[in-house]
Amino acid sequence: MSLLRVSNLRTFFHTRNGVVRAVNGVSFAIEKGETLGIVGESGSGKSVTGYSLLGLIPQPPGRIESGQALFNGVDLLSCPRNTLQKIRGKRISMIFQDPMTSLNPYLRIGDQLIEPLRIHDRMDRSVAMAMAVEMLKQVGIQDAATRIQCYPHEFSGGMRQRVMIAMALITRPDLVIADEPTTALDVTVQAQILELIKKMQNDLGMAVILISHDLGVVSGVCDRVLVMYAGQIMESGTTDDLFYRPLHPYNQALQKSRPALQSKGAELYTIPGLPPDLSKTIGGCPFAPRCEHANDGCGRSEPGLEEIEPRHHTSCARIQKGDLRLTFSAANEQGESFAVCGRCPGRSLASQCAQNRPRPAAVPCP
Repeated sequence: MSLLRVSNLRTFFHTRNGVVRAVNGVSFAIEKGETLGIVGESGSGKSVTGYSLLGLIPQPPGRIESGQALFNGVDLLSCPRNTLQKIRGKRISMIFQDPMTSLNPYLRIGDQLIEPLRIHDRMDRSVAMAMAVEMLKQVGIQDAATRIQCYPHEFSGGMRQRVMIAMALITRPDLVIADEPTTALDVTVQAQILELIKKMQNDLGMAVILISHDLGVVSGVCDRVLVMYAGQIMESGTTDDLFYRPLHPYNQALQKSRPALQSKGAELYTIPGLPPDLSKTIGGCPFAPRCEHANDGCGRSEPGLEEIEPRHHTSCARIQKGDLRLTFSAANEQGESFAVCGRCPGRSLASQCAQNRPRPAAVPCP
C-alpha cells in the first residue's frame, strides 16, 4: 500500500479575471522511503500541488474542486480540519521555498523549532528545547546551544534553510514535501542542503517529495519524477527512464534547455512561445502550440497519462499512437556529442554502456 496516493486533484483559483486552473487532474503515488521529484516551468502547478495536500491554499480565492489524497487511509482533502492539523507538521512536514519569509522575524529560532513538539507531542518546554538544540547540531549548525537564541535575520541564507529542515524533521515525519529547498542558494550550499536532506531521509526512513525546476538536482536525488506543465502531468517515470528515454516532447525540450549540456559558444536552446493562460479553457494538449512535433490532432485530443513502458507514462497522443519516437542527444560541458544507445535492455545512471549509459555518438555499441 502506498504511503500517499493522490487521485484526480483539481485546485482552481476563482479570481475577478476568471477561473485559473492551477492544478487540473493530477494523480500520483509515493511509497515509504521513496524520493519523488516534481519538475516543470514556473507556474506549472508544482507548489500548488504540495500546498493543496496540506490544506495551505488560501480560500478564497483558491478551492479544491475535486480529488482524493489518501495518506495511510485518511483523505487529506476531505478529512475534518482537526484531523488534518494532527497530521500536518507531525506526520507530513514541509520545507518552504524561501526561509526568510517562512520564518517569523519576531520570534527566536528556538521558539519556532519547538512549536511542533509543544503542539503535537505536548512536550515540556525544556525537553523540547534540548531536542531542538540536538536537531540543529544534526543539520550542521555550529554552537547550536547559542545560535538557538538568535533571530532569523542573524543567519545566512544557507543557515536559515538548515533551520527550516530542522523544523520539518524534528517530529520525525513519514513524508516531507520540499518546495524548491535550494532556490537562491549558491552551488556549494545547494550540494550541502541536498546531501543533508538525503542523509536525514536515510536516518529516519521517510519519503520525500522534491519540488524543483532544476533538472540536475532532480536527476541526482530522486527515484521517480513527474513532469508538470499547465497544471497537468505530461510524463512520469523512473529517473533513468525520464532522462534517458523521454516520452513527451516537453520533457525533451526541458532537457535540451539545460545550459550544462550545450556546446561551448553555441546559442542556448530555448523553448519557443510562452505557457498558456490557465484562466482560459485549453483544448487538447496544453503544450501543442509550443511543440515542434505537434500536428492537427494534438489540439483536439484530450491528453491523459498512458503507460507506454513499465512504470513509464506519457500524455503525448502521438507517442501513445506509436507514430512518434523521440530521441535525445546532447553535449556535455566539453562539447562532446552524446547519445543514448537504444539497444541495451537496462537503464542505470551509474552503469556502463551495456546498461544504456550515454556515450560519444561516434563510438559504436560493443
